[in-house]
Amino acid sequence: MALHTQRAIAIGGSTGALGAARILLQDLPAHLGAPVFITLHVGSDGHNLLAQTLATPGHMPVRTAEHDEPVSNDVVYVAPKDFHLLVIDGTIKLGRGPRENLARPAIDPLFRSVGACYGSGAISVVLSGKLNDGAAGMADLKRCGGIAVIQNPTDAPAPDMPLGALAAADVDHRAPVSQLGSLLMQLLAQSPEPSPPVPDSVLLEIDIALGRPCLSSDIANLADPVPLSCPSCGGVLSQVRTGPLRFRCQVGHAFTAEILAQEQEGSLDEAMRVALRIVEERANLVDRLAGESQNAGRSHSAKDFARKAEELRQHADVLRRAALQDFKKTG
Repeated sequence: MALHTQRAIAIGGSTGALGAARILLQDLPAHLGAPVFITLHVGSDGHNLLAQTLATPGHMPVRTAEHDEPVSNDVVYVAPKDFHLLVIDGTIKLGRGPRENLARPAIDPLFRSVGACYGSGAISVVLSGKLNDGAAGMADLKRCGGIAVIQNPTDAPAPDMPLGALAAADVDHRAPVSQLGSLLMQLLAQSPEPSPPVPDSVLLEIDIALGRPCLSSDIANLADPVPLSCPSCGGVLSQVRTGPLRFRCQVGHAFTAEILAQEQEGSLDEAMRVALRIVEERANLVDRLAGESQNAGRSHSAKDFARKAEELRQHADVLRRAALQDFKKTG
């Protein structure tokens, strides 16, 4: 059952967000009257030390979330490594569903589940970070009646995530991190408005993050196939019909357009480097064949091989110049 009469805060961020999250938590009272959920991109190779890093004596306890743990007010729950943090019917759920925006934990699943669980009582906060994980989840939380808050982009060391949220959703409030704590206290003091029904597409994407079976027919309920392939598994991508421009594959991997473009750019760069290496190796091999033919007195064959080697080196020069030009654009 949705907890639409209660408040909850969901926080997400990446680059530059750790310090902001610490300041924000220190500005909140120990008796907040609501739970706080946090997903920060720290990679899957850590040792779940994020909760310890965020904890401050005299403030709310901060702990790594555990599966099937009942949610309590005045506690900060932090997503563990390699699990999506979700809230279902007032209970913590840790999902091993597909990565979203190349991340697990990802911010979007947290925001969706808190929006579905708390409705208009949900408050989402996007802190500093690169690219735009959290933007689609914030838009879905808004569809559930929740409130959208961002760190002021000019205050963020990496403004991409707050700017992405601004582009994707009707953001209600923005503030520098030094004022976010007092802003959240003001919002918590307000009674939630009546909550709209949770969209079926939001519930489906929560199920995907939990790791429940995802069929092509399920994806067809929220997205339409497009001529793009998933960079994670090679499957067909479908464009999601609601929210910011984003895609899901048949396995369930999800990407915003910005993150997909960056991933494809990296794949293209790698493909160019592989192609350059193959062409250069082919030119060296043909050079050897030319030398062997010359030594054997097959001058006609030697000339053909030499001409082919020169053509291959010209192709290599084209690839090298293209790779250098691409480096100058991105560097």
